[in-house]
Amino acid sequence: MQFQKCGMNFGASTKTALTKREDYIMTQVAVIHTAFEDSPRTVAFVDVPDLPSVNEMLEYAYRWTNNVMGSWSIKEEYFEDGSKNGDYNPNVTVMAPLEDGMGIRSTSMGDQMLLGNTKYKVAICGFEEI
Repeated sequence: MQFQKCGMNFGASTKTALTKREDYIMTQVAVIHTAFEDSPRTVAFVDVPDLPSVNEMLEYAYRWTNNVMGSWSIKEEYFEDGSKNGDYNPNVTVMAPLEDGMGIRSTSMGDQMLLGNTKYKVAICGFEEI
């Protein structure tokens, strides 16, 4: 399955990154939820494969901290009922506690990402440097 945000498709290429992680140089993106919280909280570190642009690295982190086909923050490939967790990604390290065992909300517009020493805000379409 592919995921699209602002005209960019993700899915096929990220599947390769998931199955051959050792073949890639990883860059880490910190995902900080700020849109609905009283204070910023770092919810995840995402190891991003060597992608051609900053935007693609941020898109990768965005995709894999969204609940699209399961729960990104419940670190199980399969749920207790045997169904596959399509949002499981071994490249994501969850840093915040799971609330009521339900998992963490999806990354949304207004949240932030830190790549290197540059912080970005998730915009309506793409990302804005802040």
